[in-house]
Amino acid sequence: MKKTCIAVAGAGYIGQAHMDAAAASMTVQLCAIVDPSPNAIATAAKYGVPLYTSLTELFSKDSPDGVVLATPNQLHLAHAKACMDAGVPMLLEKPITPTVSEAQELVAYQQKTKISILIGHHRAHSPIMAKAREVIDSGKLGKLVAVMGSALFVKPDQYFMDGAWRKEIGGGPILLNMIHEVHNLRMLCGEITQVQALTSHAARGFVVEDTVAINLRFTNGALGTFLLSDTAASAKSWEQTSQENKAYPSYDDEDCYTVAGTHGSLSIPTMRMKSYASDEDRSWWKPFEVSTLDMQRSDPIAHQMEHFGKVVRGEAMPLVSAFDGMQNLKITEAIVQSAKTGQVIQTA
Repeated sequence: MKKTCIAVAGAGYIGQAHMDAAAASMTVQLCAIVDPSPNAIATAAKYGVPLYTSLTELFSKDSPDGVVLATPNQLHLAHAKACMDAGVPMLLEKPITPTVSEAQELVAYQQKTKISILIGHHRAHSPIMAKAREVIDSGKLGKLVAVMGSALFVKPDQYFMDGAWRKEIGGGPILLNMIHEVHNLRMLCGEITQVQALTSHAARGFVVEDTVAINLRFTNGALGTFLLSDTAASAKSWEQTSQENKAYPSYDDEDCYTVAGTHGSLSIPTMRMKSYASDEDRSWWKPFEVSTLDMQRSDPIAHQMEHFGKVVRGEAMPLVSAFDGMQNLKITEAIVQSAKTGQVIQTA
């Protein structure tokens, strides 16, 4: 089978992760890099592919089957439009755009052009998340009642010394980290209709938040709570529990999500399940049937690249659509608004 030709725009950290995934793929190949930085010359030489300084130059001189856009957030709308105008499907890194209004413009443009867009929420391609969705969709937990989630970790002092903007409004964990969690929560429990948030900066004393407590209401009636902090010495985060990114130490006795229904609960990512055998056994006086579900742990970025190849070839619809990307951003912005105003914010 002829490999699908993919260009990657943006030769930074995440761009190179996509390049590695394409280089290792059996169905996709890296055919070009787009980046105006002089540092990208060495990157292109490493992968043995041509380097272009802009998407305009790429499309005038080359014909990729698809493009990965791992460029700065503020360029996402313009770059996505350039790909759509060229008739080329794209994998657009999250967030879809910096603002909801720009996301709405991008979604409207995509609906007009019909060019496929896969948004780069790579955790959506995690085999762990796929297994959790399978369990929830099977009805084994009963009607969903609640979800408890957390992303508790410590960003070191050097992180803030390297980028002083991270101490200011917009540089905190809501806008930088929570959008990952929003998509996971939507995958597990459905659409979010209301959010309410409290923030604190008591630990570091910066202007920006370091800790957030969030309440959520889902369309199906389930309620959720989520704790987010980049200064909490805890391993209850996806990176430190999923074992998918080897750059992080991980702990297989920890979970970052627990989904509970009327008949059972599932802890993720350990996949420990507790359930009642029958309606008659549904009582806190009765013991649960306890099990740990089999699952696969593997790199979701690699799975995402394989899926993108299928999207480009017309074999699959994007698992994370442009609309999904817009919804994730909308809910994240609503959390910021709720924290600022103290109000419950409607998201749907």
